[in-house]
Amino acid sequence: MKKPLLIAALIGTTVLSAPAFARPMTETDLATMKRLSGVTASPDGTMVAYQVRETDLAANKGRTDLYLLRLGTPKAQPVLFASKPDKNEHDPAFAPDGKSIFYISNESGSDQIWRYDLASGTATQASNFKADVSGFKISPDGKKFAVWGDIARDCMEFGCEKDGDRSKPGPGTGREYDQLMVRHWDAWETPGNYSRIFTVVLGADNKLGTLGEAMDGDLVGDAPSKPFGGAEEVSWAADSSGIAFALREADANEAKSTNLDIYGASLKSKEVVNLTADNAGTDTTPAASPDGKWLAWTSMARATYEADRLVIKLMDLKSGKVTALTDAWDRSVGSLAWAPDSKSLLVTAQDTLETPLFRVDLKGKVTRLTERGNIAEVVPLKNGGVVYAINSISGPSDLVLMDAKGKTTRLTNVNAEVFSTLDPVNYQKFDFAGANGEQVFGQIVKPQNATGKLPVLLLVHGGPQSSFNNSWSYRWNPAVMASQGYAVVTIDFHGSTGYGQKFTDSINKNWGGWPLEDLQKGMAAVGKIDSQLDTANACALGGSYGGYMMNWIAGNWPDRFKCLVTHAGIFDLRAMAYETEELWFDQWDNGGPWTTRTDAEKWNPVNHVAKWKTPTLVIHGEKDYRIPYSQSLAAFTALQQQGVESKLLVFPDENHWILKPKNSIQWHQTVFKWVDKHLKPAK
Repeated sequence: MKKPLLIAALIGTTVLSAPAFARPMTETDLATMKRLSGVTASPDGTMVAYQVRETDLAANKGRTDLYLLRLGTPKAQPVLFASKPDKNEHDPAFAPDGKSIFYISNESGSDQIWRYDLASGTATQASNFKADVSGFKISPDGKKFAVWGDIARDCMEFGCEKDGDRSKPGPGTGREYDQLMVRHWDAWETPGNYSRIFTVVLGADNKLGTLGEAMDGDLVGDAPSKPFGGAEEVSWAADSSGIAFALREADANEAKSTNLDIYGASLKSKEVVNLTADNAGTDTTPAASPDGKWLAWTSMARATYEADRLVIKLMDLKSGKVTALTDAWDRSVGSLAWAPDSKSLLVTAQDTLETPLFRVDLKGKVTRLTERGNIAEVVPLKNGGVVYAINSISGPSDLVLMDAKGKTTRLTNVNAEVFSTLDPVNYQKFDFAGANGEQVFGQIVKPQNATGKLPVLLLVHGGPQSSFNNSWSYRWNPAVMASQGYAVVTIDFHGSTGYGQKFTDSINKNWGGWPLEDLQKGMAAVGKIDSQLDTANACALGGSYGGYMMNWIAGNWPDRFKCLVTHAGIFDLRAMAYETEELWFDQWDNGGPWTTRTDAEKWNPVNHVAKWKTPTLVIHGEKDYRIPYSQSLAAFTALQQQGVESKLLVFPDENHWILKPKNSIQWHQTVFKWVDKHLKPAK
């Protein structure tokens, strides 16, 4: 297939020319932009439904509504459906007969499944479970639903009066635990209560029965997985006879294990079979082919490594033979969806600062279908086309239709009104010789019509196995930072993703080594690439591993920047080794448990704290259990004890990320004031 350039689709997320009285983007603009997701298509491919989140700033929360768009109709406009102004409707799914759309709503007072009849335009409640519904998938025959939510392990139906929490023996408020993990991401664990999948029959009256069949057998664990697993971890068999799902067992090894497995559960025998028992690494995103011949999933070979390459595995359901379909392709598959004819898979994967769409046939041949931008929400259509969402540094997600010949048509423009008032930004990709002389990539983002020298903000991504990518973010957003009058630089240092697994692996036991060298060489390179950048007038900012790097820079590159911003950064690797909840990533990256590491203190920022002198803003959320906020308290204490100019911003209601609208605005305002103070001359 010819590779389309997607110029119209990509530029559709931004503005080609600014109006005469355009203005810079603000933190409030960023926090209140509409967010499109939850894309689904009708069985005949003539309609698309999706959800849009809007922000209620006064209430400090988001609200989601549903939209329907008819394809193939010139100038068709999205139509709001099944949405109440004060309620949340989300996760739409067409029924296999195409006559209705099921979705989740809190209209009844809890999250339940509702049905929207397309002919009459009316919505009715389809489920009335005792527990909230977290998600669902409709069987191919339309007669059954796989439904999941937090359910007590000893509860035989979808919701019981008690939550099953064994950590609260009473009579006081204390919680008791006898194994890890005791907390995860931003919540304390409730042993005895897990995310569980049940199957429920849809009656002739389009109501779901109150009794469900548990699909986890004797397994104890979360399915879908927590904290971020969803519908991509659940798949119906093509003949509706059972489901496949991903689960990691919640045993004493859970905090050190990445061993998600794919389980098959039959509706007929109630038998649950581990389909990937021979692999101790991650197996996830099961997807049964429409013709019933294949089961595909993505798999990591190495146990306890969360950033290993995800390879597509393909099982012949008749013979049981498994093939590593993309073993020869040095990219990690982020999502997969079957083409309706079952002859290929449509997948996304990071590739050199982009996340394109690819087609993979059943022999493993990979064909790139898009060029620029970040592709997500991929929905194959019956006619050979595909609908997907695309975003970039220039703007957030909108929908694009690619027909069977590769021609693209933009379908939505959900933030057109606000972007018509904003100054655009310029985006440039660059590369340079980094550590070991190897090619390293980065990005420069700056106001489009800026004149004169621009102060520089160096953003360092977290992960550390991640990438800033040519993508839109509502947290670390280069465009909104550049709009304040800065040139924003990002560098995909050794350890970043999208460049092959060897490059990603190179940060292992090397946190403060090659990545710092890449940042140093990258900052030297950008000044020569773009003379408008005043690289001598710069601040550096980072979160998570990026926050670690700020603390590392403070002691190992102390004369380079006029200020630092460290968000949820690691200050003391020893304390981190004992405090974080997911032990696997800390132990893999840094050489095992603290007591068995060689050169355990080599990359520990606390050992260089006496050299700290750069003014530093320290930020953290109290509900962060990935990197506990005590790490930032320690960093702030070190700064204050040594008389270094510093400020601490703590959010009591946020986790590793800053998510609430007003908190996001406060975060940005505080950061902007800090960097302005140190980089812009007083007026």
